[in-house]
Amino acid sequence: MNRPTRAHLRIFALAVALVASWPAIAGDVESPDGRIRFSLEIGYLGVPQYSISFDDETVVDTSKLGLRFKARAGFDRDVEIRAVERNEHDETWEQPWGERRTVRDHHNEALFVFAAISDPGRVFRLRVRVFNDGVGFRYEVPAQEHYDSVEIVDEMTEFHVPSGARAWWIPGRAWNRHEFLYRETGLHEIALANTPATMKLASGPYLSIHEAALVDYAGYVLDQRRDGVFRTNLTPWSDGARVKTVVPFVTPWRTIQISPDAVGLLNSSLILNLNEPNALGDVSWVEPGKYAGIWWAMHIEERTWGSGPRHGATTAETKRYIDFAAEHGFDGVLVEGWNIGWDGEWFNNGSAFRFAEPHPDFDFTAITEYAKKQSVRLVGHHETSGHITNYENQLQEALDLYESAGVCQVKTGYVADGGDLVRIDANGVPQYEWHDGQFAARHYLHVVREAAKRKISINTHEPIKDTGLRRTYPNWISREGARGQEFNAWGTPPNPPEHTAMLPFTRLLAGPMDFTPGIFDLMFDGPDSPQRVSTTLMKQLALYVVLYSPVQMVADLPENYERFPDAFQFIVDVPTDWEQSMALAGEIGDFVVYARQQRGADDWYLGALTDENARELQVAMTFLPDGVGYVATIYRDGDNAHWQDNPYDYVIEERTVTNKDTLELRLAAGGGAAIRFRPAEKAEQE
Repeated sequence: MNRPTRAHLRIFALAVALVASWPAIAGDVESPDGRIRFSLEIGYLGVPQYSISFDDETVVDTSKLGLRFKARAGFDRDVEIRAVERNEHDETWEQPWGERRTVRDHHNEALFVFAAISDPGRVFRLRVRVFNDGVGFRYEVPAQEHYDSVEIVDEMTEFHVPSGARAWWIPGRAWNRHEFLYRETGLHEIALANTPATMKLASGPYLSIHEAALVDYAGYVLDQRRDGVFRTNLTPWSDGARVKTVVPFVTPWRTIQISPDAVGLLNSSLILNLNEPNALGDVSWVEPGKYAGIWWAMHIEERTWGSGPRHGATTAETKRYIDFAAEHGFDGVLVEGWNIGWDGEWFNNGSAFRFAEPHPDFDFTAITEYAKKQSVRLVGHHETSGHITNYENQLQEALDLYESAGVCQVKTGYVADGGDLVRIDANGVPQYEWHDGQFAARHYLHVVREAAKRKISINTHEPIKDTGLRRTYPNWISREGARGQEFNAWGTPPNPPEHTAMLPFTRLLAGPMDFTPGIFDLMFDGPDSPQRVSTTLMKQLALYVVLYSPVQMVADLPENYERFPDAFQFIVDVPTDWEQSMALAGEIGDFVVYARQQRGADDWYLGALTDENARELQVAMTFLPDGVGYVATIYRDGDNAHWQDNPYDYVIEERTVTNKDTLELRLAAGGGAAIRFRPAEKAEQE
């Protein structure tokens, strides 16, 4: 019999250590209220893993952690805990604009320091923060020998959701990016899903899985590997690498929002709290507001983006919209199609765009001067068709032009199939990247930073997913990232009535969305056409309160508002910046009720909307302050309203209420209600 060598003995000792450590509890972190617990342990073969409980019930079952690298040993097994640092944090910070002025950041934190058992010099950390509304954790890789430039080939982070859950989700890494209708299914029907992905466990609690602070890293989709076990499938570069970085680095936060009811998800600030504070300093130049635009006319084919007899972006037409905005106190006018590049099949030819060259029928200087005289700002527009290199080559000139003309907000667009962002490499060869890959993460943030140097805000369409970076870069004022209003013009099918009852519980958990509400000509193609807006008129008003964005579009043609001036008054009045916001009631895809207080004022606004089912809701006025009477101007569906055949039946009425009252709201099928609350003394003076 051969005697064991020293190498054999070392391997045997390592195996004994690994088996002895399984399963070794490494530590727990509880939320301040004690209801949520994050538990970390070392499993078989030194695999780090975690679980999460809510009210002592498992809501995320045992799930793996770790990173794998190209040409370097990974951090996904053969590890042990070397140290744990704990901290409690409680502060209230102020947003320069937002759905609420102040945000409380109250969490317990643990920093777990891992080392490889076979090589103690190889280390990484897991920082965990547990709030009353959920959990965030991220990997932190410090400087160490043999790790300098690295490629991450896989992230092993899992989310093991208990069986029997229902999910609301859209497909991940598909051709139309994030612009799909949400599905409600069992977990078994999911292959790849974009985040936020929202779930209801069979036992009752709600979860939403997403990420925060996505900076210089790849976004991920949920990849169901085994039943209920989802892995973070990082979006690859065109060469197959997932993330190319240098040590030290940190990953984005992996987030799980948790609530006993659906409404609790809507009132969470977890995503914002996991982002870094404002990095721009004074941002008083970032201005929320409402804007009209030459936009909807192109979608319903009354006007064109390209030049010709029906060109929308002409000097005369732009001045007409500026007059409309000035008359009603709107802040800006968006003009799409003003620059060279829109003729022909522009969505397949992004290299043709010239971002500082107007069409001959668009007098840029005359228009910007005319807008200034009317106290209206021109909202700039850069459509790239996904040709990133062409845009970046012109970015400085394009932003300088806007800065010189006093343009302080720009809508950017990246219309291209998923995986078709064009990057010209050092050899002049086109490479094709994803909207949520690391290359795109770098690009979108580069545009935001360059815009900030010129005091310009960015509203991104066809964006990378929102992960709360508006806190760090407050000029990233809004974005799209879901099926918006334009799908009602040409989508197959148009957005169904339940769509806007799903968005608050899914896409909008990530942050503001520029949905572009306010269509009044609901049957623009005739009552028998499949292309229409599947809401009542009152639901269009409710969208301004329910679907949060600090920049809201008054989306229809000016002449269409003339038919309903009394209903249009709500759009004129409703603000876009809020002192506080609270979701009052709702279920995913069924209905939702929001109340919001105007920033710096005593007025409150309420929005309620439903899916294809009519509903009667009892809404308590407890959000109003004590001892103050309010005049409520109620815009509601009429008794015979229905989104399909009678969407224009509505009633506008007033009544006086206090916070002791309860309002009964009848929402028609596909309908909604919008209410403005003014202090009674103020209303008497107006």
